[in-house]
Amino acid sequence: MDASSRTILVRCTGRDRPGITAGLLGVLSEAGAELYDMEQVVVRERLTLDLLIGLETGDDVLKELLFHGWEHGLSLDFEVVEGASTRASKPRSVVTVIGISLPPAALQAVTSAIADGGGNIDRIVRLSRYPVVSFEFVVVDGDIDAMRTHLVDASAAHHVDVSIQRESLERRAKRLVVLDVDSTLIQDEVIELLARRAGCGDDVADITARAMAGELDFAASLRERVSRLAGTPASVLDEVGDAVRLTPGARTFVRTLKRLGYKVAIVSGGFTAVTDRLAADLGIDHAVANVLEVVDGLITGRLTGEIVDRAGKAEVLRRIAAAEGIPLEQTVAVGDGANDLDMLAAAGLGIAFNAKPVVRAQADTAVSVPYLDAILFLLGIRRDEVEAADADDPSFLREGLVPVPGTPPL
Repeated sequence: MDASSRTILVRCTGRDRPGITAGLLGVLSEAGAELYDMEQVVVRERLTLDLLIGLETGDDVLKELLFHGWEHGLSLDFEVVEGASTRASKPRSVVTVIGISLPPAALQAVTSAIADGGGNIDRIVRLSRYPVVSFEFVVVDGDIDAMRTHLVDASAAHHVDVSIQRESLERRAKRLVVLDVDSTLIQDEVIELLARRAGCGDDVADITARAMAGELDFAASLRERVSRLAGTPASVLDEVGDAVRLTPGARTFVRTLKRLGYKVAIVSGGFTAVTDRLAADLGIDHAVANVLEVVDGLITGRLTGEIVDRAGKAEVLRRIAAAEGIPLEQTVAVGDGANDLDMLAAAGLGIAFNAKPVVRAQADTAVSVPYLDAILFLLGIRRDEVEAADADDPSFLREGLVPVPGTPPL
């Protein structure tokens, strides 16, 4: 080791326990060494701690460190570091990968895609082990468009979800999430549930599928479907409200966002009779949907007021963001159908959730696992943070809702 070199990278490895970092810093303090940087990671109770130090007293500091390590069962390596790092000044991106499982082949494809786009992985963080596996890669440098192209190929080849976002204050400061309802917040299409009770289920389901795939104008198709409900008792609205099924992870998703101070809204081409109930149940801040006309206890087959269509959904997002004083860059929109495309494009981050191909192709990113709370990982929120918040919540404990590790989310 060249004693005249001032900058040394010290790498400490060993079984993790309290006091390791404090002990090493104590040695450096007593020797009068400078500390330029440090990073630490622990994987399965095995610690790796890097310390970048400046020496004033030559090898004596290194000998003291080696002796301290020997006393405490730690391995230490030293490397002379030349010149200042330029890494901090380079642009950074965040790549998130999500899958029911993430075998080495899938992760190799993702990391190769990053490298092929000129990116260099700076840090890897595991976000969740279940009900899906997810990792976040912090990437330095690289062409974000080239990386995205390669990542799309890796995603398709290995059937995993991959997102890339520029690391920025806006990414870390999202404040509003706007959700589609049918086949996003809930597993059902409300118009189809109503149609089955009105005896026209097959016809309406066919029109719905074509509209969501972008083959039909949404507003015209909605009027056509609603007209088939004429004469149906309004009581079926309560029946359908009781029958809708939340998407797995929906409660966890909304509850976590609310804890973090987000505003949450739902905007639907469905009907207020259902969305208002969902909003009350989940504590959602804003709910906007179409209004079915009811006269003398019967659905007339007509809508009243402004229709919430493709353009209307985007306008609702803008209106809610403005009312809450939130820039569009700090909004997230989630949807599955063609009528969500304008809303996804207007938001700072547009997410296609178990979406039609036309939506996946145009959204900023896509999630295809069946858990709505997997979207939290795109926001950099870890599963263990969610569980810790639930465990510390007295109201959650009273309800008996604390999840058992290894079980699906609520």
